[in-house]
Amino acid sequence: MKYNMTAIIFAGGKSSRMGKDKALLPFADCNTLSEFQYNKLSSLFDKVYISSKEDKFDFDATVITDRYEENSPLVGIISIFEALEVDEVFILSVDAPFVNKEVIEKLLNYGEEFDAIIAKSTSGTQPLCGVYRRSILPLAQKHLTEGNHRLNDLLGEAHTQFVTFEDDAPFINLNHPHEYEQAMKNLILP
Repeated sequence: MKYNMTAIIFAGGKSSRMGKDKALLPFADCNTLSEFQYNKLSSLFDKVYISSKEDKFDFDATVITDRYEENSPLVGIISIFEALEVDEVFILSVDAPFVNKEVIEKLLNYGEEFDAIIAKSTSGTQPLCGVYRRSILPLAQKHLTEGNHRLNDLLGEAHTQFVTFEDDAPFINLNHPHEYEQAMKNLILP
């Protein structure tokens, strides 16, 4: 059974710590990490899009390009709600391939009175793993106007539900080459 919700993969980062575009790195049985995440989320959600500065992907996916010059997840969130006529989206970072169905289900099982429902693990808040609702858009636009691109500041000001996870493993981000290499060696997929 698929969730009647739209999922968005955030793949527009600069990948400066990786030294190359991590969204385009091979992963598991896929040509790219982006394709891996797209396939996983497509099995769970009705519609899946990719948020990025440009369409750089070699597989069939709809890309929502950022509508603003700045490069940040905040810009991605605003661009998504300006491009799509949806009330809520599930957002997942391209570099978090171990977020599994159980994590996603736990996040989706919270009430609709929140602007955002965000994962929080032992290593901290995971702002690119959660549900964002259209109600957060005016506040996000205000933050953009003020030049404050920090999602944790936005979530702190919004009506946010943080969902605690004791296991940090699903939230491992592949930011550095050694993290990517370790993930490839120990690949146990959700």
